[in-house]
Amino acid sequence: MINIDQPARHTGIAILNLGFRPFFAGAAVFAVLSVLVWMGIYIFGWQWPQVGLPATTWHAHEMIYGYGLAVIAGFLLTAVKNWTGVQTLYGLPLLLLFLLWFTARLLLLVGGTGLLAWAALADGLFNILLVLALAWPVFKVRQFKQIGVVSKVLLLTLANLLFYAGVLEIYPWGVQAGLYSGVYLILALIFVMSRRVLPFFIERGVDQPVKLTNSAWLDGASLFLFLAFWIADIVEPDSLLVASLAGALCVLHVIRLANWYAAGIWGKPLLWVLYLAYVAVAIGFALKVAVYVLGISPFLPLHAFTYGGVGLFTIGMMARVTLGHTGRNILEPPAAVAWMFGLLAIGSVIRVALPWFDAAHYVLWVGVSQVLWVLAFSLFLWAFLPMLFQPRTDGQFG
Repeated sequence: MINIDQPARHTGIAILNLGFRPFFAGAAVFAVLSVLVWMGIYIFGWQWPQVGLPATTWHAHEMIYGYGLAVIAGFLLTAVKNWTGVQTLYGLPLLLLFLLWFTARLLLLVGGTGLLAWAALADGLFNILLVLALAWPVFKVRQFKQIGVVSKVLLLTLANLLFYAGVLEIYPWGVQAGLYSGVYLILALIFVMSRRVLPFFIERGVDQPVKLTNSAWLDGASLFLFLAFWIADIVEPDSLLVASLAGALCVLHVIRLANWYAAGIWGKPLLWVLYLAYVAVAIGFALKVAVYVLGISPFLPLHAFTYGGVGLFTIGMMARVTLGHTGRNILEPPAAVAWMFGLLAIGSVIRVALPWFDAAHYVLWVGVSQVLWVLAFSLFLWAFLPMLFQPRTDGQFG
C-alpha cells in the first residue's frame, strides 16, 4: 500500500496529492458532525443506536481516535515527507487509508453491537498501516531521530486496540486505560512538536527580533514526570501521586511557556493559537491538582487537555500546514482564522471554567461550548476546504 515513487507534477485529484489534504478535510468535517451528534444526545436527548457502546464512550473515543488521529495522520504524512525527502502516500493508496479511517467512523456511529468487531478491524488496520506509512520513509533514509514521533503513533495504535479489547469485553479495564492513554499520547506529540517548532515559528513570525530558548534539563524532567503521570493516572487515577506529578508538570510547562513568550505573538493568530493551546495544557495539569485538593470534577482537567489543548493546537496546525503546503503565504492568513481560533479559545474557557463556578447550569455551559466548537470548525471548513481540494498555487505537487 505504500507508494514512495516520486509522482508526476499532477495526479488529477489535488486532494489526494498529500496526506494533509484528505485527513484535514475529514477531521474538520468530523469535528462538526460528531459534536452535533453528541449535542443532540447530551442536550436534546436523542436516542443512541449503539447498544454495546455507550454514547459517552463513543464521544470520548471519537474525539481522540477519530478526530485527533486524523489530524495526526495528515500532519505526519506531510511532515515525514519534508523530514526524509521521501514521497509519502498519495493517490489511490492515500485514498484507501482514508477510507479505512472513514469506515471505522461510520461503523461506530451507525452500527449495532454486531459491528463493533468490524469497526475495531477497520480502525486497527488504519492505525497499523499509518504506522507503516510513516515508518517506511524514516527507515529508508535511516533518519532514526524521527523514530520517537513514529513510536508515539505506534503506542496510539496499541492504546486504541486496548480500548477495543475493553469494549469487546476481552479486557474490561481496557476502555478507561485506552481512552486516557490516547489523550496523554496526543499530549506527548503536542509537547514534542511544540518543542521543535513553536520557538522557531515565534522567532520568525513576530515583527521584532527575538531569541527564544529551550532547556535540556526541562526537556528531560518534563518527559520523565509526564511518563510517570500517565502511568499513575491509569493505575491510581486522581490520587495524591497524580496530583503531585501534575503540580510539578504545571510548574515545568509554565517555565517553558515563559521561555517561549514574545509580546508580538498577540498580533499573529497562527502564533497565539498554538501558545494558548500550550497554556490550556498547563492549566489542565493545575486542574488535576484541584481534582484531588478541591474535589472538582475530573472532566474539567480532561477538557482543558482536549478541548483547549488538543483542539486549539490541531486547528492551528491544520491552518498553518494547509496554507504553507498549498503554496500560500502563512504571514497573510484569511481573516477567518482569528475568528475561528477566538471562538474555540472562548469555548474552551466556557467548557472548563463555567461548569466549575456555576455548576447549577452545567448542561447549559456544555451546550454553549459545543456550539462554539461547531462554529469554529465550520469556519475552518469555509476558509480552508477549497484550498484542500485545489492544486497548489505555485504549480508544484503536494
